[in-house]
Amino acid sequence: MAEAMSSADEDGRAGSSSPGTVPALRRASVRRRTLRILGIGCAVVLLGAAGTGWWMYRGLDSNIKGVDIDRALGDNRPEKAPAALQATDILVLGSDSRAGDNAELDSGAVSGARSDTALVLHVSEKRSEAVAVSIPRDTLVDRPSCTRGNGTELGPATRVMFNSVYSAAGSACVVKTVEQMSGVRIDHLLEIDFVGFKELVDDIGGVTVDVREPIHDTKGGFTLDAGTHRLNGADSLKFVRTRYGYRDGSDLGRIGLQQQFLTALLSEVKKQDLLGNPVKSYRIAQSMTKALTTDSELASLTALVDFGRSMNGIDPGSLETVMLPVKYDKADPNRVVAAEPRASELWEAIRQDAAIPASAKKSPASAG
Repeated sequence: MAEAMSSADEDGRAGSSSPGTVPALRRASVRRRTLRILGIGCAVVLLGAAGTGWWMYRGLDSNIKGVDIDRALGDNRPEKAPAALQATDILVLGSDSRAGDNAELDSGAVSGARSDTALVLHVSEKRSEAVAVSIPRDTLVDRPSCTRGNGTELGPATRVMFNSVYSAAGSACVVKTVEQMSGVRIDHLLEIDFVGFKELVDDIGGVTVDVREPIHDTKGGFTLDAGTHRLNGADSLKFVRTRYGYRDGSDLGRIGLQQQFLTALLSEVKKQDLLGNPVKSYRIAQSMTKALTTDSELASLTALVDFGRSMNGIDPGSLETVMLPVKYDKADPNRVVAAEPRASELWEAIRQDAAIPASAKKSPASAG
């Protein structure tokens, strides 16, 4: 829950004046501002609490990695519908790389990287409602031609697994694939890797989940009885990754757990007094910004804070979670494909900033 970096230069983000040259009154104003600057938000992130000084701001700001999706994708992209010009659509990705520090979080030997979690977060024009559409990673999709991070071209392909697009050409190609399959213009990208996810949960003191059905994942060694549990970072990561030993062991069951955890995480963040605890806020901000990759428009602390504040009107408890309607593929029952016309009805509602039809919330393929 990482890729090519392209962010604004340091002076552009933090200003050219050093702390020693700022007048006392201005320094005080800057400190008061930065004390309110940081928190965490939606996809998994909402930002809105803070550091305690200018150098902290600069450090946090330089942590954020950016991907220029506009340059990577060019002009051949969906247009915003007139009814949804002020709505915002964000692609949230969780990186399933087992490289580097992430290798310590999984006992399996898995090469490369995958988009283990992918959802389109649609924020209404009124900024009071939001819906998260999860895309099953085993969904067979048509991948468009894409430009890799090293500048080489990757040709189009049919019937590839959705989560393989990330490893083939990176997050910008995932954005392009989602836009092609949905017709939804993606405004922003938020990507977080697994190490950052684990540290984030630990920094906020854990997340409480209500386990409706027991989990006995013998492959991953993760077990939870039905009931209420307070999960630390490591167990939270196992919770959102587990699939074996829960319901029918498919990716569809895991999506239900991920959606449940997303709501619980956002609720936990919202109820904590981050403004009243600058030290804790800074620690959370460090974990978050180090793990975060965004589109270049959001790749600064100021932009993320503004984005987080624009989400303040959304109650995590009212976040609607929907899975893209899918059905089992006839040629390969271990894979799924978009179920029509339900999938098209879902994407049309997102494009028009309209209520999701009841029929589009039901999937022929389910976790059993």
